[in-house]
Amino acid sequence: MSTTQMSYLAHARAVLVLGLPLIGGHLGQVAIGVTDTVMLGWYGVEELAALGVAGSLFFVMFLMGSGFAWAVMPMVASFHAEGDETNLRRATRMGLWLSLGFAVCALPVMLMAEQVLLALGQTDQVAKLGAEYLSIAGWGIVPALLVMTIKSYLAALERTQIVLWITLAAAVANALANYAFIFGNWGAPTWGIAGAAVASLLTQFVMLAGIVGYALIALPQHQLFKRFWRPDWEMLGRVFRLGWPIGLTNLSEVGLFAASAFMMGWLGTIPLAAHNIALQLASITFMVHLGLSNVATIRAGNAYGRGDLDHMLRGARTVIVMSLAMALATIVLFIALPEPLISLFMERDEPARDQILEIGIVLLALAALFQLVDGAQVIALGLLRGVQDTTVPMVLAAVSYWLVGMPASYVLGFVLGWEGVGVWLGLVFGLACAGVALMIRFWTVSVPRLRGPVGPGAVPAP
Repeated sequence: MSTTQMSYLAHARAVLVLGLPLIGGHLGQVAIGVTDTVMLGWYGVEELAALGVAGSLFFVMFLMGSGFAWAVMPMVASFHAEGDETNLRRATRMGLWLSLGFAVCALPVMLMAEQVLLALGQTDQVAKLGAEYLSIAGWGIVPALLVMTIKSYLAALERTQIVLWITLAAAVANALANYAFIFGNWGAPTWGIAGAAVASLLTQFVMLAGIVGYALIALPQHQLFKRFWRPDWEMLGRVFRLGWPIGLTNLSEVGLFAASAFMMGWLGTIPLAAHNIALQLASITFMVHLGLSNVATIRAGNAYGRGDLDHMLRGARTVIVMSLAMALATIVLFIALPEPLISLFMERDEPARDQILEIGIVLLALAALFQLVDGAQVIALGLLRGVQDTTVPMVLAAVSYWLVGMPASYVLGFVLGWEGVGVWLGLVFGLACAGVALMIRFWTVSVPRLRGPVGPGAVPAP
């Protein structure tokens, strides 16, 4: 049966087959951060608050660098559809080169974290603890970005099961290492927040070893690392041109959330701890939308490589509806069960428990508000990346997050005095603006342009 004749039900099945392991892999990755948050929440509120801002700084740098890894995904999917293994290998190698180069440039930021956090208005103690964490965990950006690139390569080849299993194994290893090094169990030293950093760093290297080993054993024909040292300037330029707008788009979004963490830090340790918990819960559900976005990129990139626009559009409608269904389920969950969800991150005898719960319940209700728009914007980005349209979406995202969302957070939170509620309402406005603008871009600009010549040889939407 031709791909253009696939029913919507067949598209949904294909999305689930490809997407569930990706979603599980993303959830496993988040589980690493959630484990740190939960266990440090048991250890102390100041450590939990410091992890929130330190983790935000790491995540900003990581997602910005991930642009090159994510550029590999649509390129490999398109080359794979054409049967072009040479360019497939070239794109992946140069994605690894660019990811490694970015990681090396990001390391000084991690090692000067105390000065950075103080400059961003954090308290002396939070900045000191955050710097202690990043002086160790910050080195993990090198293996983390290499892992992301190889994950994108494997996902584009629809080998998503191994991505899931390696990530889940790493999450278990991280939990065990946290239990040992944060609290001093099993004869290990009691290192507190430094123990969480050691656990995270070890986990990143375990993941790198596992995923590189799989790529070498399962796909020897691609010879990814043979003469890896040799430059390929033409392909490096292609990956760079596609990847840098993705990286800056990621930076715009994650920077919005990181800035919200810094603003919550201005309100005090307890609001910052509540913010960190609510954001972790929202991040868990967001991983479902991110997994669906990855599927949209892979399937759109594959259809783009074959020049099959009708198949692409039916798949796009399918993934949008599935994201919408997930958003509605999450809204119900966050509104119906806020206290049990927030309580997972605290000991029952935590002195600040009631205050954190009071703030966290309101923030979780606001997180429910942005589920619909957050899902819409990340799905639209996935579709646009699949057709290699990344520059204008970068501008639309930056305007939405930084000219709408960030000013709104500051004005509502501090000028009008709504504090944490105002900060989070600003997030909702920014994400809503991005969701609407990016969906309009895909359906009214990119799709009509692709009705002409379609495929890697065609000129993509500017």
